[in-house]
Amino acid sequence: MTNAKPTLHTSLSPALLNLYDLSNTVVVIIDVLRATSTIATALYNGAKCIIPVDSVAKCIELGRKIDAITAGERDGKVAEGLEYGNSPFEYPRAFIENKTLVLTTTNGTKLLHMALERGAPQIITGSFPNLSAVCNYLLAQNKNVLLGCAAWKDRVNIEDMLFAGAVINRIKKNFSINCDSSQIAETMYTKAKKDLFEFMKAKEASHYLRLSGYGLEKDMQYCLTPDVANVLPFYEEGKLIVHK
Repeated sequence: MTNAKPTLHTSLSPALLNLYDLSNTVVVIIDVLRATSTIATALYNGAKCIIPVDSVAKCIELGRKIDAITAGERDGKVAEGLEYGNSPFEYPRAFIENKTLVLTTTNGTKLLHMALERGAPQIITGSFPNLSAVCNYLLAQNKNVLLGCAAWKDRVNIEDMLFAGAVINRIKKNFSINCDSSQIAETMYTKAKKDLFEFMKAKEASHYLRLSGYGLEKDMQYCLTPDVANVLPFYEEGKLIVHK
């Protein structure tokens, strides 16, 4: 047996996911603003589990059936017919502890379902609030990794690429990386890491403009802060739970 290092690749958009082999691979779903930041936060604050669904109708129906909190957004705003949105600040411990959250978002939950359809054997979710948990898990697994950026309606975005770059920056010594999108992501992260929020602002990142238009700067600053909700959301039997 060779002691070859596992591989690491980065898919910068769901539209590129079909180019990667997901078998025997840990897939990290990345939707920094805001789905995967909110998922980590709700679980960190004691949510029993989060059920990611890919449509608003499914979200409402399932919420009724199991008496869960229904939440989600379309285009950055609370989706019609749902009670709650996609802001991490909506899920403090006092509200979410021991409850089930059914969540649908424009990009993140969609990518998770695409990865499932492509046969991904292991799915976790990542964002800056749980950066260390993600890196520690990937190092411990010693398996091939695909960092999957949810992007925005298939268009590459800066914040998901920055998170991919942050992960690569921490764990690259343990992986074989022959992947230009991974190199691009790490290069950008290295340039931005002193102040991610200011970098997004200076570059007029599309999501920065969209969310600041709704007055959501505080959400963005939280979502770009490492380890404020440092748990590992792990997908198992239709639910995201905290990996023990």
